[in-house]
Order: sequence, then C-alpha cells, then structure tokens
Amino acid sequence: MQSRIPRQSAGEQGGRGPDGADADARFSAELASVISGARRRAVRDGDRHIDTAHLLHSLLEYDPQARALLGEGPQVARLLGYLVQRSIGYGLRWQGSVEASGTLPRATGAAGFSPLASAVLEDACARAARRGADRAVGVDLLAALVADPRTRAVEVLGRAAVEPRAVLARAEEHREPTP
Repeated sequence: MQSRIPRQSAGEQGGRGPDGADADARFSAELASVISGARRRAVRDGDRHIDTAHLLHSLLEYDPQARALLGEGPQVARLLGYLVQRSIGYGLRWQGSVEASGTLPRATGAAGFSPLASAVLEDACARAARRGADRAVGVDLLAALVADPRTRAVEVLGRAAVEPRAVLARAEEHREPTP
C-alpha cells in the first residue's frame, strides 16, 4: 500500500515545507517542527495519515514546555514507551483506518492528516487566537489534542495513566506571554 502522506524533498527535511500545514504561518517555528516530525514519523511507520498520536509523539520530542504539562514521574516515560511501540504492535490496529471523531468540527485543508488531526490543528490555532497570539505553540496543540476524549492521543495518554482532563486544565492555565 502506498502512503497518501505527501513526501518531503531532501531540502524540506530540516524545516518547514512550502505547502501544507508545515508552512502555515499560524504555527510557531517550534510547532512547525513538531508537525514536520509527525509527518516523517507517519511516513516511516507506513501509516496512511498523520493522526493525533503522531502529533503527540512529535510534540513530546520537540517541545519541553508541553512535555512538562504532562506531569512528572514515570508517566512520561511510560507514555513515550507506548508511542514508540506504535510501529511494532501497539498501534498496528490503527493502520488502514482513518481517525475521525464528531466532537471537533471536521477540517479538510491539511493534506495527509486524518480529519481529526486536521481539526486539532485548527483548534490549536483558535486557542492561540483566543489568548491573543498570532501563532499557535506546542501548549495550544497539547490542549487541542486532549480536548476530544476520542482521539488516539487521549487513548495513549490513558494507557500510560496520564489523566487527559488534568493535562487540559494545566494547558489552559498556562499562558504564554504574547509579544
């Protein structure tokens, strides 16, 4: 099966590409790196779409502020363990299926993203706008990822004993200073 996720050229590998969600001016440079990382992870894993678990995994790798909001202790290590296992067993049941949910509005603009992942990116931008920022950051994405209890990201958090509602509360309390 051929992946539907647009591949990046060698010149795009280190940063944002010229089109799609990676180049969206509504995202901070750090969040664009998170999205690029999620895209590479999905391609490497042979997944057809970038889903919310890909976004969560990449967010944990690239954004220490968002990672800190998940709490302390063994939960973050356990969470990363589940995310790493995705390609070797844990997430194999997700391959060949599209992540979708009725809680967030369906967005169709981001090429290669599941409908729910696309909606989560839109929600992250809306959260940034509500706090008066021009660009969404990792904490905005984290809040959007845990807002819908049916996302794959929330499923993984639950398996790692991380309470999504508590993460959402901490993310919503966190206010990044706006320039």
